[in-house]
Amino acid sequence: MDVPRWIVAMGGGGFSMEPENPLLDDALLDLARRTRGHDRPRVCFIGTASGDAAGYIADFHAAFEPKAEASHLDLFARTVEDIDAFLLDQDVVYVGGGNTMNMLAVWRLHGVDRALRTAYEAGVVMAGLSAGSLCWFEGGTTDSFGPRLRPIHDGLGFLAGSHCPHYDGEPGRRPLYQALVARGELPPGYAADDGAALVFRDEGLHAVVGSRPAARAYRVEPGPDGEAVETELETRFLG
Repeated sequence: MDVPRWIVAMGGGGFSMEPENPLLDDALLDLARRTRGHDRPRVCFIGTASGDAAGYIADFHAAFEPKAEASHLDLFARTVEDIDAFLLDQDVVYVGGGNTMNMLAVWRLHGVDRALRTAYEAGVVMAGLSAGSLCWFEGGTTDSFGPRLRPIHDGLGFLAGSHCPHYDGEPGRRPLYQALVARGELPPGYAADDGAALVFRDEGLHAVVGSRPAARAYRVEPGPDGEAVETELETRFLG
């Protein structure tokens, strides 16, 4: 029997960016409870993009341990031998922010990309912000190679098209993403403000939710006149 597949892609927010505003993280846990059937969902944090920074991992545990069974997957001081089984045993995989391309390279070295695909197809909810939002798409925009934003084309591809996180949070994001989509250098896709989360079910957009009243997400496509067409998506404020 097929199980629904879920991805929650946050442009920014969550415990690391909004420590006093748990709305996005609580909505993620509510989704896990409904779809996975555990009052205390099993949530695994993957902080590869930050080099498994100890402070980032500690902040995750502090935020999630009161309301979930929290664990993390460390790849720089690896202790988990069977990553496939470890991720299949979760209800949520929560990917943190940082350097997207470094993260993808390390994942592929350790087989995490394959393990994530297996867990996703088994119904484990995939989620994350920034690098942890971008990684699920085919490509998007990243600062992985330095302060200048650049396109990438080799994301995991769980979701078709491209993505731009931090759409309102960093001034260069919006114009570059629109230009790349307009020129066909990136496929059409979705942009998300800080505090906005795109919720996908079975690879189709299911909802957009926000932890801030003004947070929004957008569909961005090439237009007939050589400019990008940006369509604001209906966003439900969680507050």
